[in-house]
Amino acid sequence: MATGLTRPPAPAPAKQGAADLMLGPGKRYWKDRIVKYVLMTAALSSIAVTTGIVAILLLESSTFFRHVSLREFLTDTTWTPLFAEPHHGILPLVAGTVVTTGVALAVALPIGTMIAIYLSEYAPFALREIIKPVLELLSAVPTVVYGYFALLFVTPLLKKIIPGLEAYSMLSAGVVMGVMIIPYVSSLSEDAMRAVPMLLREGAYALGANKMITSIRVVYPAALSGIGAAYILGISRAIGETMIVAIAAGTQPNLSWNPANPAATITAYIVQVSMGDQRHGSPGYQSIFAAGLTLFLMTLGFNILGHILRKRFREAY
Repeated sequence: MATGLTRPPAPAPAKQGAADLMLGPGKRYWKDRIVKYVLMTAALSSIAVTTGIVAILLLESSTFFRHVSLREFLTDTTWTPLFAEPHHGILPLVAGTVVTTGVALAVALPIGTMIAIYLSEYAPFALREIIKPVLELLSAVPTVVYGYFALLFVTPLLKKIIPGLEAYSMLSAGVVMGVMIIPYVSSLSEDAMRAVPMLLREGAYALGANKMITSIRVVYPAALSGIGAAYILGISRAIGETMIVAIAAGTQPNLSWNPANPAATITAYIVQVSMGDQRHGSPGYQSIFAAGLTLFLMTLGFNILGHILRKRFREAY
């Protein structure tokens, strides 16, 4: 006898995804585990490469310091390890590196920051999409081109402003280095400022602040973590630059803090010795590892200082 009730439809066959959920964790998450191990390998590889570099520098430098005392290395004001009567004072190379880096940062940090503020807060979208890629093209120019640009264009131009400027100078090399690292500072700083929530800007506008005050007092401090990373990258890039200083600043070690004078940097000396004239294992050859270790410690110190300052400013704001 019919009751008028219909039989419920049979359940649809389970999909493959549901069947996969019934498997064990080893089957269920095998793709995630592969991705996890690949990413972990990539992270550990960077640590392994850094550890290997430091180990090589320490190992090779230890051979150098068997012949040269650490006191002479840090206090002597003459660097002539390739002469018949060698002197191994690293101060002339450190001075050249610090001066050229300081000039580069004096050019790159303010200009790069102003460009970042303009692109983030003022520039229309269409104009920003044109300016930013053009700026980033500067980082693709070979550094040897920058070196000859400094030697053949910037130096004669500076001679008209500073009479008596020599053909090789740390000022010319530093200015062009600053131009070279502007894209690093401006691009990363602009990305950090664009990531600041719009609510912070709207709150500043609601309190009566104009766009400039909002940019400097609200957006810039809020993005200081990313901007600090851009500054640190710019500093590291300037310290490690080789071809510009080797071409435009000269290769003669000279203990001078005057940017108008020529001087050699640590990287320029490493290039000079690495040309193959020195016998492998000789004290002159081993000196490039001591210079490289000094450069590594300088870069590490600037990174630590930048981290401390960035943390302090972040707490202040």
